[in-house]
Amino acid sequence: MQGGRSDLSPDGGATTVAAPIDAAWESIRSGLRRDLGARTFDGWLKPAELGAFDPDSGTLEMVMPSQFMADWVRSHFGERLTLAWKTMLPIVRDVRVIAASDAPRPSPLLILEEEPAPAQRRDPNAPKFDPRYRFETFVIGKANEVAATAARTLATSPNVSFNPLFIHGGTGRGKTHLLHAIGHAFLAANPGSKVVSMSAEKFMVEFIRALKENDTIGFKSRLRSADLLLIDDVQFIAGKDSTQEEFFHTMNEIINAGRRLVITSDRAPHDLDGIAPRILSRLSWGLVADINVADYELRFNIIQAKLSVLPGVQMTRPVVDFLARRVTSSIRELEGALNRIGAYAVMTGREIDVPFVEEVLANVLRANQRRISIDEIQTQVAEHYRIRKAEMTSARRAREVARPRQVAMYLSKQLTPKSLPDIGRRFGGRDHTTVIHAVRQIEKLRAADAELDADIRLLTRQLEG
Repeated sequence: MQGGRSDLSPDGGATTVAAPIDAAWESIRSGLRRDLGARTFDGWLKPAELGAFDPDSGTLEMVMPSQFMADWVRSHFGERLTLAWKTMLPIVRDVRVIAASDAPRPSPLLILEEEPAPAQRRDPNAPKFDPRYRFETFVIGKANEVAATAARTLATSPNVSFNPLFIHGGTGRGKTHLLHAIGHAFLAANPGSKVVSMSAEKFMVEFIRALKENDTIGFKSRLRSADLLLIDDVQFIAGKDSTQEEFFHTMNEIINAGRRLVITSDRAPHDLDGIAPRILSRLSWGLVADINVADYELRFNIIQAKLSVLPGVQMTRPVVDFLARRVTSSIRELEGALNRIGAYAVMTGREIDVPFVEEVLANVLRANQRRISIDEIQTQVAEHYRIRKAEMTSARRAREVARPRQVAMYLSKQLTPKSLPDIGRRFGGRDHTTVIHAVRQIEKLRAADAELDADIRLLTRQLEG
C-alpha cells in the first residue's frame, strides 16, 4: 500500500482505483450542485474530500472539515450520497461521512487492504472515547466547577485523596463529557494502562451473559484488572440484586487495589432508590460531586466556545444573550439549538438575528419557557429593595415602597402571560390603569436612569435563571 494508491481496479486491470473514484466524484459533485442548488451545495457538500476506500467492503469515506458538518451531511445527504456513488461507480457500495479529526491518515485517498501489525491492532474491548469530549473543551462555571476539578485531578494526578469519584446531575449537564475527558487524560498520563468504560446497563447485560456462558471468571478478571474503571448511569442497576452483588465486589476490588473508579448517576447517592445500602455507603466514602443546572453566565460562555468551532456561523452578542437566557433546560439542548441555527443559516443564507432564532427554535423556546409567577416576582423585588413583601399589596405610597412596587408590576407584565387586570388584582386589588401607569413609568425611567436599568436587568436574570 503506497501513498493512498492501489493497482487494484474494478475490472482487475492495471489502472488505479483512485482514478475512477476521482472522476466519479467530479461527476457526482456536478449532479448534486445541480439538484440541490448552488447555495446548499457550496455550504455543505463542496468542502467534502475523498477519504479511505476499502475494496473488500466497498466502503468509501467522505471527509468533512468538522464534526458538526459531518453530522449534518450524514443525516441530510447520507442516503443521497450512497445512491449517487452506487449508481456512478458500483464498486462503492457504502459511504461513511466522517469529520477530518477522525480520518485515519492525512493522505487524500487510502485503499485499506493490509492488516495492521499485531502490535498495532486495537483491543476490541478498549473504550472508544469521543475525541470531542476532553477537558480542554469542557467549559467550567459555578455549576460544574467542583466536578470538573475532581475529574481532572483523578485523571492526571499520581496520587489522589479520594476514590471513588461519584459525579451526579440531571440529563444533558456534562457527565458523559467528563467521563470521556477522564479517559483521554488518564491514558495520556499513563500510557499502556488498562481502562474499562461501560454503562451500568452494559455491566448488567455482560454479567448475565457471563453467567449463562459460565464465564464469570473472565468477566471479573477483565473489570477488576482495570487501572481505571468508568461506570455511567449507575441508577440502571436499581432493583437488580445479583448485578448489585457483583458490582459491589468489583468496586471493592478496584478500590482496595489502589486502582481508580469513577461512577456517574442522575441522582445523589442518598436519592438512589433500589440500590443496596452498602453500595451507597461505599460510594459516599469517596468524593461526591454534583453538576447543577447551568446558570446564565455558564450558558453564555458555552455558546461562545461552541461558536468558535462552528464553521461560518456568526452570532452577535444580542443573539448569544438571547439564547443563553431562553434555552435553559440542559447543555445538550443548547448545543443542539446551536447546531440547528447554524444549519438553517447556511441552508437559507439568512442572517442570524433574534427573529431568525425565534423562528428556527420556536418549539424549543416554548418548551424552555419557565412559568414565572407574580408571587416570585414580588418576593425577588422585595428582597432586592429590602422591603417587606407585604408592601407589594399595601396602600402605602411612599417612594421607597411605590417604586419597587412599580418595578414588580413592570416585570409581571414582561415576564408573565397575565392580563393587566390580573396583575392589578395581585397587587392589592389595584385597577388595570395603575398597572399601565407603572409599566410606562418604568419604561421611561429605564431610558434615563442607568442604575434602575441595571436593577431590572439583574432581577430579570435572577427570575429567568
